[in-house]
Amino acid sequence: MIDKFRLDGRGVAVVGAGSGIGEAVARACAQQGARVACLDVRGAEGERVAQAIGESGGVAHAQAVDVVDGAATRAALDATRDRLGRLDAVVCTPSINVRKPILAYTEDELDRVVRVNVKGNFNVLQAAGRILTEQRSGNIVLFSSIRSQVVEPGQAVYAATKAAIVQMARTAAAEFAPFGVRVNAVGPGVVETPLTAPIKANAEWYGAYAAKSALQRWATADEMAWPTVFLLSDAASYITGTVLFVDGGWLAVDGRFTPPGMVG
Repeated sequence: MIDKFRLDGRGVAVVGAGSGIGEAVARACAQQGARVACLDVRGAEGERVAQAIGESGGVAHAQAVDVVDGAATRAALDATRDRLGRLDAVVCTPSINVRKPILAYTEDELDRVVRVNVKGNFNVLQAAGRILTEQRSGNIVLFSSIRSQVVEPGQAVYAATKAAIVQMARTAAAEFAPFGVRVNAVGPGVVETPLTAPIKANAEWYGAYAAKSALQRWATADEMAWPTVFLLSDAASYITGTVLFVDGGWLAVDGRFTPPGMVG
């Protein structure tokens, strides 16, 4: 029987592959047989990951790209398609966050977060969509967050951008479906990545976040990679326009109090 979870021979572009979740996704796709393009604003980091994949027996190459530049994003994905012969899937992971109360936010900070998280994801979605709808096959995975659903002080702009990514993915799913293209989003909870390093460095903050999820711990980047591989695979052939929350039960649990008589 054909393994529906395999990606053998497929061309997959992972944007943000130079570190964190993007790196884990790139490595996982390669392990499942995909030929991987490691795209990152830091070209040297993308090259490092591509080289590591090659040393492990996989097939990968790297290319630098800044997703806030629409023309550069289109050129990078076009070049990836040409190099791989075809492009079967695109994953976009980059985002930034400035944790500040609304009243303390500056216009420049607002612009920076929106530019990367909304404009950057839109540029990737548009560039990938043009290629995949033309060839009438493929799929796209964007990265949202639990912050698209629930918030905390200091997360107004980041949360708004993550909600925007959900709606972009849903709209693209509706628009691209007639061309055989699926579009979904992954919604991580708290994950140990470079983006969350400042939280990990604060033991009290780190512990509070761990306690919030049902599983009582943070996720690793690898735990975001394999759900992404699932969405890219034929095992998810009837899934489009959805958000797969990979949050350790964060959104399911409303508080940690256990009522009397409910222990065990």
